[in-house]
Amino acid sequence: MNNMKTLTIIALLASLTGKSVLAQSSFQNLNFEQADPISAGNPDYPNYVTVASALPDWTVTTVAGQQTEISFNDPSTGEEAVVLIGPGNNFGLVPLDGNYSVLLQGTYPPGYAAISQTGLIPAGTQSLTFEAEQVLNPPTGSLELEIGDQVVPFSAVGTGANYTLYGANISAWDGDTEQLMFTALQDSSSQNNWELDDIKFSTTVLTPEPNMVALSAIGVLLFGARKWFARRS
Repeated sequence: MNNMKTLTIIALLASLTGKSVLAQSSFQNLNFEQADPISAGNPDYPNYVTVASALPDWTVTTVAGQQTEISFNDPSTGEEAVVLIGPGNNFGLVPLDGNYSVLLQGTYPPGYAAISQTGLIPAGTQSLTFEAEQVLNPPTGSLELEIGDQVVPFSAVGTGANYTLYGANISAWDGDTEQLMFTALQDSSSQNNWELDDIKFSTTVLTPEPNMVALSAIGVLLFGARKWFARRS
């Protein structure tokens, strides 16, 4: 009887432990809708809120290091920054989807702004998609996606009313626990602003949108082939 009780207790503890590990290891708040911005109490920057309340489960870093406060609806005009975009914005910015999006502002080399989170990439994952758009200034810099310590290429796979849907092949990390990071980089003297939302893991193998240069090249080849066949007939 005692052995039976012991086995039951062990099984229960293992079950609870397993659930806890699973909950802690999965990615959270990938659409930023868990935001509940709380003032950081900074009299010099009244629009600053705590990272913990604005971006639960995410880490914010800039060239100055890890940040504990970010701006809410108040983009930077010069320095690198991460900004929560939500209701009541007065800068003409609206969330790409839902109530909240994140604005990454990289500026003046080596300035950058990034958000990151470590979690389990679900088993069977083939791709990662996200909504993003360059805003405020003309496009002057790049957005970088990293998994672990590797930069992952991505391309447009669709469009929405106010964003481009991007996708990346991440099948190499299927089932792995890795850090996911998005960074706004800048390699010129102006600011680089990317609004980001709705990050999703998918079992779908993505097909990028047709490249217009490639389509033009195919058209030229087909036109040339048609003329060649016409001459031989």
